[in-house]
Amino acid sequence: MTDSADLKLPPDGGLKADSTNETINYQLSTNHVLNYFPKYFTDKAILLYVAALVVVSMLFFAHALPVMFVAFGLVEVIGFFYFSNLLTKRWANYTHKRFRNNLFYTAFFIRLAWVIFSYFFYTALNGKPFEFESADASYYNYAGTWVHSLIMNGQGLKPFMDSLKGGYSDAGYSLYLGFQYILTDDSIFIARLLKALYGALTCLFIYKLAVRNFSEEVGRMAAIFCMLMPGLIYYCGLHVKEIEMVFLTVWYVERADSMLRNKNFNFAEIAPPLVIAGSLFFLRTVLGVTALFALFTALVFSSTKVVGWGKRAVLIVWVLATVAFFIGGRISTEVEEVWKASRSNQLESMQYRSVQEGGNKFAKYASSAVFAPIIIIMPFPTMVNTVGQQNSQLFHGGNYVKNFMGFFIVMAIVWVIVNKKWSEYTLVGSFVIGYLGIIALSSFAQAERFHQPALPFLLMIAAFGVSKLKSKDKKYFNWYMAALFVALLAWSWFKLAGRGLA
Repeated sequence: MTDSADLKLPPDGGLKADSTNETINYQLSTNHVLNYFPKYFTDKAILLYVAALVVVSMLFFAHALPVMFVAFGLVEVIGFFYFSNLLTKRWANYTHKRFRNNLFYTAFFIRLAWVIFSYFFYTALNGKPFEFESADASYYNYAGTWVHSLIMNGQGLKPFMDSLKGGYSDAGYSLYLGFQYILTDDSIFIARLLKALYGALTCLFIYKLAVRNFSEEVGRMAAIFCMLMPGLIYYCGLHVKEIEMVFLTVWYVERADSMLRNKNFNFAEIAPPLVIAGSLFFLRTVLGVTALFALFTALVFSSTKVVGWGKRAVLIVWVLATVAFFIGGRISTEVEEVWKASRSNQLESMQYRSVQEGGNKFAKYASSAVFAPIIIIMPFPTMVNTVGQQNSQLFHGGNYVKNFMGFFIVMAIVWVIVNKKWSEYTLVGSFVIGYLGIIALSSFAQAERFHQPALPFLLMIAAFGVSKLKSKDKKYFNWYMAALFVALLAWSWFKLAGRGLA
């Protein structure tokens, strides 16, 4: 199987028996689809990144990235694009079982390698196994050990719950760590080994979800994208809640989608997604709200091909009952406070960032009107050396990957709209739109970690976009490349000029 520069599909759709004579046990779509990520795109992705990094470093030489962070960026970008091309082709011919096994074990060992490396890397640099500027990670570790000691001393959880002053949206992860620490003697390392496991399982869930919604080809691409995505690997080595939150979110959407599409359903099908949705309220309030909003939206607007009217009515009753249960008491107050404060919080945060020491004076001009149109590709990478932003510099390659994949997301959205297929993908679409819409209105629109729950779904949509590409789409791709290159230069200037450094 070879890449085609003009994106013309081979007559067999690109699937051939491999040297092991394994049979292809899935049906090829009657419409030929691109079932791998072409070298045409991956090579250009790497070249664009290198070109942008070189030009930025030359234009702002005094503030060029340290060599260590350049090395991280190269690994993140080359690792994702080179292997996404290689593996989407090589694994396309595998049986279901072999593909799932390869996916799980490869995803796990990639994450395991990063967990081990990052543990000693951060310890060597910072004197503790936490990232740069690790206030949140340090707090969660402290809270977990406190919960552990309260339980072991027979005091119960009341002192911890009282300390929250009624705010439950951030309690879940601390409680999870506390109970885990009871079993592992406060082991930070074991907590991160579990993150590697959750990350690998997330890739499997995305595979199942994408196959059910799109096709086997799209499912395999989406799963490989998630397996290799720097953002979904990076947080396995950090002591924050993103990996667990992404795992539960993807698991929820996959179970909810199965519930909707399964012709025969019972309480065992209904209960899991609703229970998982409830758990999300204790990790991030708006995440739980968006999860239930997406399910309700899917029930109301999905095509009858997805869910029949009888089943739809029963599920609507169950969802409303769940909403009444979870969106009650203190949680409903938190939801209301988040909604009312979203606009003022964003304005106040941007204003503060423009005047604080080391802040960017241009930040005050940022708003939801700026963020909303580009929220699916945000944030842009930090390709210059700015004080106090080592985490962003280390992870800049991962943000670039997301920026680049935005083209395929847009192409998928255009295809769905043009072909009037949106009602077949209402669950995933409403979750992504709802969650990213909330982020665009918040003070965290530029914070990469707050985008994580939507990232696996964006990669799945990107895989669908890749599968639908035609030769005529090359011109749009070239325009996107040019626009992204300009954006990377402009963002680097913005970060420095706003601090009086350019």
